[in-house]
Amino acid sequence: MTGLARAGSRAFTASGEAPRKGKSGGVPDRIKACDGEPIGGLVSGTVAFANQKGGVGKTTTVVNLAAELALAGSPVLVVDVDPQGSATSALGSDKAPVSGSVYEGLLELIPFSDLVVRSPIDGLDLIPSSLSLAGAEIELVPLERREGRLARLLAGTTSRYEYVFIDCPPSLGLLTVNALTAASEVVIPLQCEYLALEGLGQLLSAIGLIRENLNPGLEVSGVILTMHDRRTNLCLDVERDVRRHLDGRVYETVVPRNVRLAEAPSHGLPIALYSPSSRGAQAYRTLAAEFRARRAAVAFDRAAGAVA
Repeated sequence: MTGLARAGSRAFTASGEAPRKGKSGGVPDRIKACDGEPIGGLVSGTVAFANQKGGVGKTTTVVNLAAELALAGSPVLVVDVDPQGSATSALGSDKAPVSGSVYEGLLELIPFSDLVVRSPIDGLDLIPSSLSLAGAEIELVPLERREGRLARLLAGTTSRYEYVFIDCPPSLGLLTVNALTAASEVVIPLQCEYLALEGLGQLLSAIGLIRENLNPGLEVSGVILTMHDRRTNLCLDVERDVRRHLDGRVYETVVPRNVRLAEAPSHGLPIALYSPSSRGAQAYRTLAAEFRARRAAVAFDRAAGAVA
């Protein structure tokens, strides 16, 4: 059995779920130790973009998919829960001097309406990260129902936004737990490399624990393959393995490696504004169309089931 095949077998079972290792599945104790009850009134259309491995194109996907949806007429809110603040910078906001950020929202110091800032695209708003968020996990520990604070902050946003995208930090800590508790679904950006595949099983186990203990309605709605390079056998092998084990959940659209995508955040612009004719921009336009089509198909199936 090759190394890649071993990684795939550890990450998935035949049903596409992560294998269970006792009760914990190898997930950090801080996820199991959350003491709250399941959170009600979650925001439909709230999508957490999560992967505990950094550098997989997660923030790039959040920013550029949100931008394409907004340009197509769908109001979108991006919530930057990553202390690094990459989504905040990529949308043209400086995380250092912000007067209100997701940090103040989690600690209930500032109301939701005072946290939202505009982006360069009409219909795309942002709750920024800030440098203070780096200490939030420590400050949240003694607070009551700490794992549901983001869910309470975002409650009621469906009246203003069609989609709420949460950019999670590259970890399985308390900020990510808050994001998964607040979300109705998870999208996993996955780099087409061996180590990214290795960590997928742990992430799926963590999502399963959140579903069991905090958010029963949470589901993995999709996997997006990023940094895709068809010239390498490794990339094609990872793609084949992921599609085999997560059949139906992996988006047909893949995001290629693209220099323009890497340059755009330094200008504080989504790729749709920075280089609309680039391969990266074309990929995210196609991905946005597939994203909308998938959701329309799910809505149709649910409506048909209700009538039946």
